[in-house]
Amino acid sequence: MLVEVLKSKIHRVTVTEANLNYIGSITIDEDLMDASNIIENEKVLVVNINNGERFETYVIKGERGSGTIGLNGAAARLVQIGDILLIMAYALLEIEEAKKFKPSIIFPDTRTNKLI
Repeated sequence: MLVEVLKSKIHRVTVTEANLNYIGSITIDEDLMDASNIIENEKVLVVNINNGERFETYVIKGERGSGTIGLNGAAARLVQIGDILLIMAYALLEIEEAKKFKPSIIFPDTRTNKLI
């Protein structure tokens, strides 16, 4: 039996960009992607702490070290620059493996979106 578990979480980052006229997705600084074990094109759940919006999209790499957290396309309507987000990715694991699995959770500085 497979169960879906939290694989990765970027806890409390600040939206730096909202681009309605882009194809879609969330742009994440590559340093944050590496630290949280999230890969390009991976599906993520995004939670906006400021307004309660929850939505799914896919990840594109942002410039390494830039602190970029950008919402693109329709998702740009669900945020404002300065909003605080949680970004989570999940994985399907066998139940016994899932019991031992430890997710990659990071807590960047919300002012800069840089790793602490």
